[in-house]
Parts: sequence; structure tokens; C-alpha cells
Amino acid sequence: MRILFVILCVLLIVPGWTREERVTAYPARPTVTVIPVKLDPDDPARRRVGALTFLGGVSLSSATRGFGGFSSIAVAGDRFALLSDSGNMLRFRLDAGWRIHDVTGVDLPAGPGTGWDKRDRDSESMVVDSAGKHLWVGFERANQIWRYSADLLRADGRVAPPAMKRWPSNGGAEAMARLRDGRFVVISEEARVPKRRWPGRDDARKTSREGLIFPRDPLAGDVPKHFTYLVHPKFDVADAVALPGGDLLVVERRFQLPYRFTTIVTRVAAADIAENVIARPREVATLASPLIHDNFEGIAVAREGTATIIWLVSDDNQSLLQRSLLLKFRLDRRP
Repeated sequence: MRILFVILCVLLIVPGWTREERVTAYPARPTVTVIPVKLDPDDPARRRVGALTFLGGVSLSSATRGFGGFSSIAVAGDRFALLSDSGNMLRFRLDAGWRIHDVTGVDLPAGPGTGWDKRDRDSESMVVDSAGKHLWVGFERANQIWRYSADLLRADGRVAPPAMKRWPSNGGAEAMARLRDGRFVVISEEARVPKRRWPGRDDARKTSREGLIFPRDPLAGDVPKHFTYLVHPKFDVADAVALPGGDLLVVERRFQLPYRFTTIVTRVAAADIAENVIARPREVATLASPLIHDNFEGIAVAREGTATIIWLVSDDNQSLLQRSLLLKFRLDRRP
């Protein structure tokens, strides 16, 4: 009986990759269902968590094979783009009543690999050009950054920065953001700052994460500058996005048994995004049980009037125990 229980748990948790020759492609018009969710299932009236005010959220589901696994999000008005960690893009419009419209599916036209195995196409981070010409995708395992046309009809180029070469295969370019001055910031999920560049005790180096600052498009060939991001103990970096004022929001996450996730959204001062600086972020909000929680890997910023809106999306890992959640918050000045 114990062996049967273990097998059942593995089938529930481990994604259903079958090593087929090609990543499962999205249909052009996938059907997506939305179900409203609450910030606190035990207190439906609750709206505040840290410096965030909860404005609503939904769980996304679909019968489409390969649906989910969303690791990045971009938002422009009522238009959304969710990128999965298998190179699939889901685009749609979301109205004020949380109804979804104009759903389309498209796949990255090229990447480090084309196999079904996640290692061939592990797209984990994304930046969309505000001018609507390009988008950039960071790939784990390959430790590369690719640039695509905004319509995803072609790949414009790629780069494998030497500074990312030794990043862990499953802990690479998890977070990428473009600052308002045009610089790109890339932070590794797990790579610690090398001892030769760490000024403190080695045990404190455990919470350091390698960050790179590109002065412009990473494909321009510039040598990036190094900076350090300090995660909370036992947390890893999941995504990042720039705020209009120049600060950086970073998503940190932690997994704990039996099957529980904790997410911390932090804020890095613009002045700390500089060469050789050790960025010590301050906490904005924490999502943990009993609040709604999952494997949040994507964050986006939008403006609604004078309000700064924060969107979070979760990667369900193709697991029956998780959900693809899309949550909306307002960023307030004080917790």
C-alpha cells in the first residue's frame, strides 16, 4: 500500500512530459475557463496584505494539452501575454468583470531546443518592448537570451553571455526586467556570487544571487556589470519588473512539504541597481497559507489612473495539485 501511495504522489506531482519530438503547440484559439478566487478563503472580505491591496483574481484552466506552466507575464491595458516554461504564449483580453476575450495561442518560433523535454525550451523570463517591436526571453539551462519580433513570427537573434555561462542549469535567467532608462537587469534564480567577489563571510554568501546589468539590449554585445541581490533565507528569485519610478520589484518563492509555497514580493531601490552594489531589498508583501498561495513566477506592472497595479501569475508545473492563478493588486505606499 505504501508503494502504491508513493507512485500516486509521483503521478500527481511530476509533470506529464513524454519526451515526444516536439513541444505541444497551442491551438490558435484555445478555450480558457476562469474561476474567481479570494485572497483569504477563510475571510472573503480581506483585501490587504503588506503594502498591497487585493483587487481580484482568477484561476485559469483549459482542456488544451500543455496548458499552464506560466513563468512570465506582460500587461498592456486589458491585453495580457502569459509565457509558459515550454515556449507557449497565451494572449487574451480581460475586461473589468474578469471575463476573458480574444484568446489566442502562439508558440515561440525558435529557441535553444525544440524537443518536448522541458530542458530544450525552458523559457523563464520575458521583457516586452513598450514600442511594440520586440520581446526578449530568458532561457534557463541554455543560459541564453533570445529576441523575437513582437508578433512572434521570427527570432531576431540570441546571445549566450559569458557572465551567465556558469549559472546553474535549473537556476539561470529566472528574472529579467527593463528599466525606464533602457538598461536590462537579469537575476539568477540560484547562482550565488563567486567567493572572489563576495566581501563578507562565506556562510552569508548563501543568500546572495548573481545579478547582471546590461546598459542596453543584451544582444548589443556589451559586457554586463555585476551586482548582488540578497534573497530571504531559503528563498530563490522567481521574477522581476521595473516600477515607473525606477525601483525594481522582485518575486521570491519557497517550496515546503507537504505541498506549500510562500511568495515574497520585495522592492529594490533604483540606486542599488548599480555595479558591485549589494542590493538589500525591503519586503512589500508575503503570500503564504492561509492566504492564497502557489508557485508564483511572473510579475507585471501597469497603471490605472494614478494607481500602480501589480499582476502575479503562477506556474502550475503541470501538476494536479496546483493552479494557474492570475491575481491583481494595487501597490500602496505603506503596509
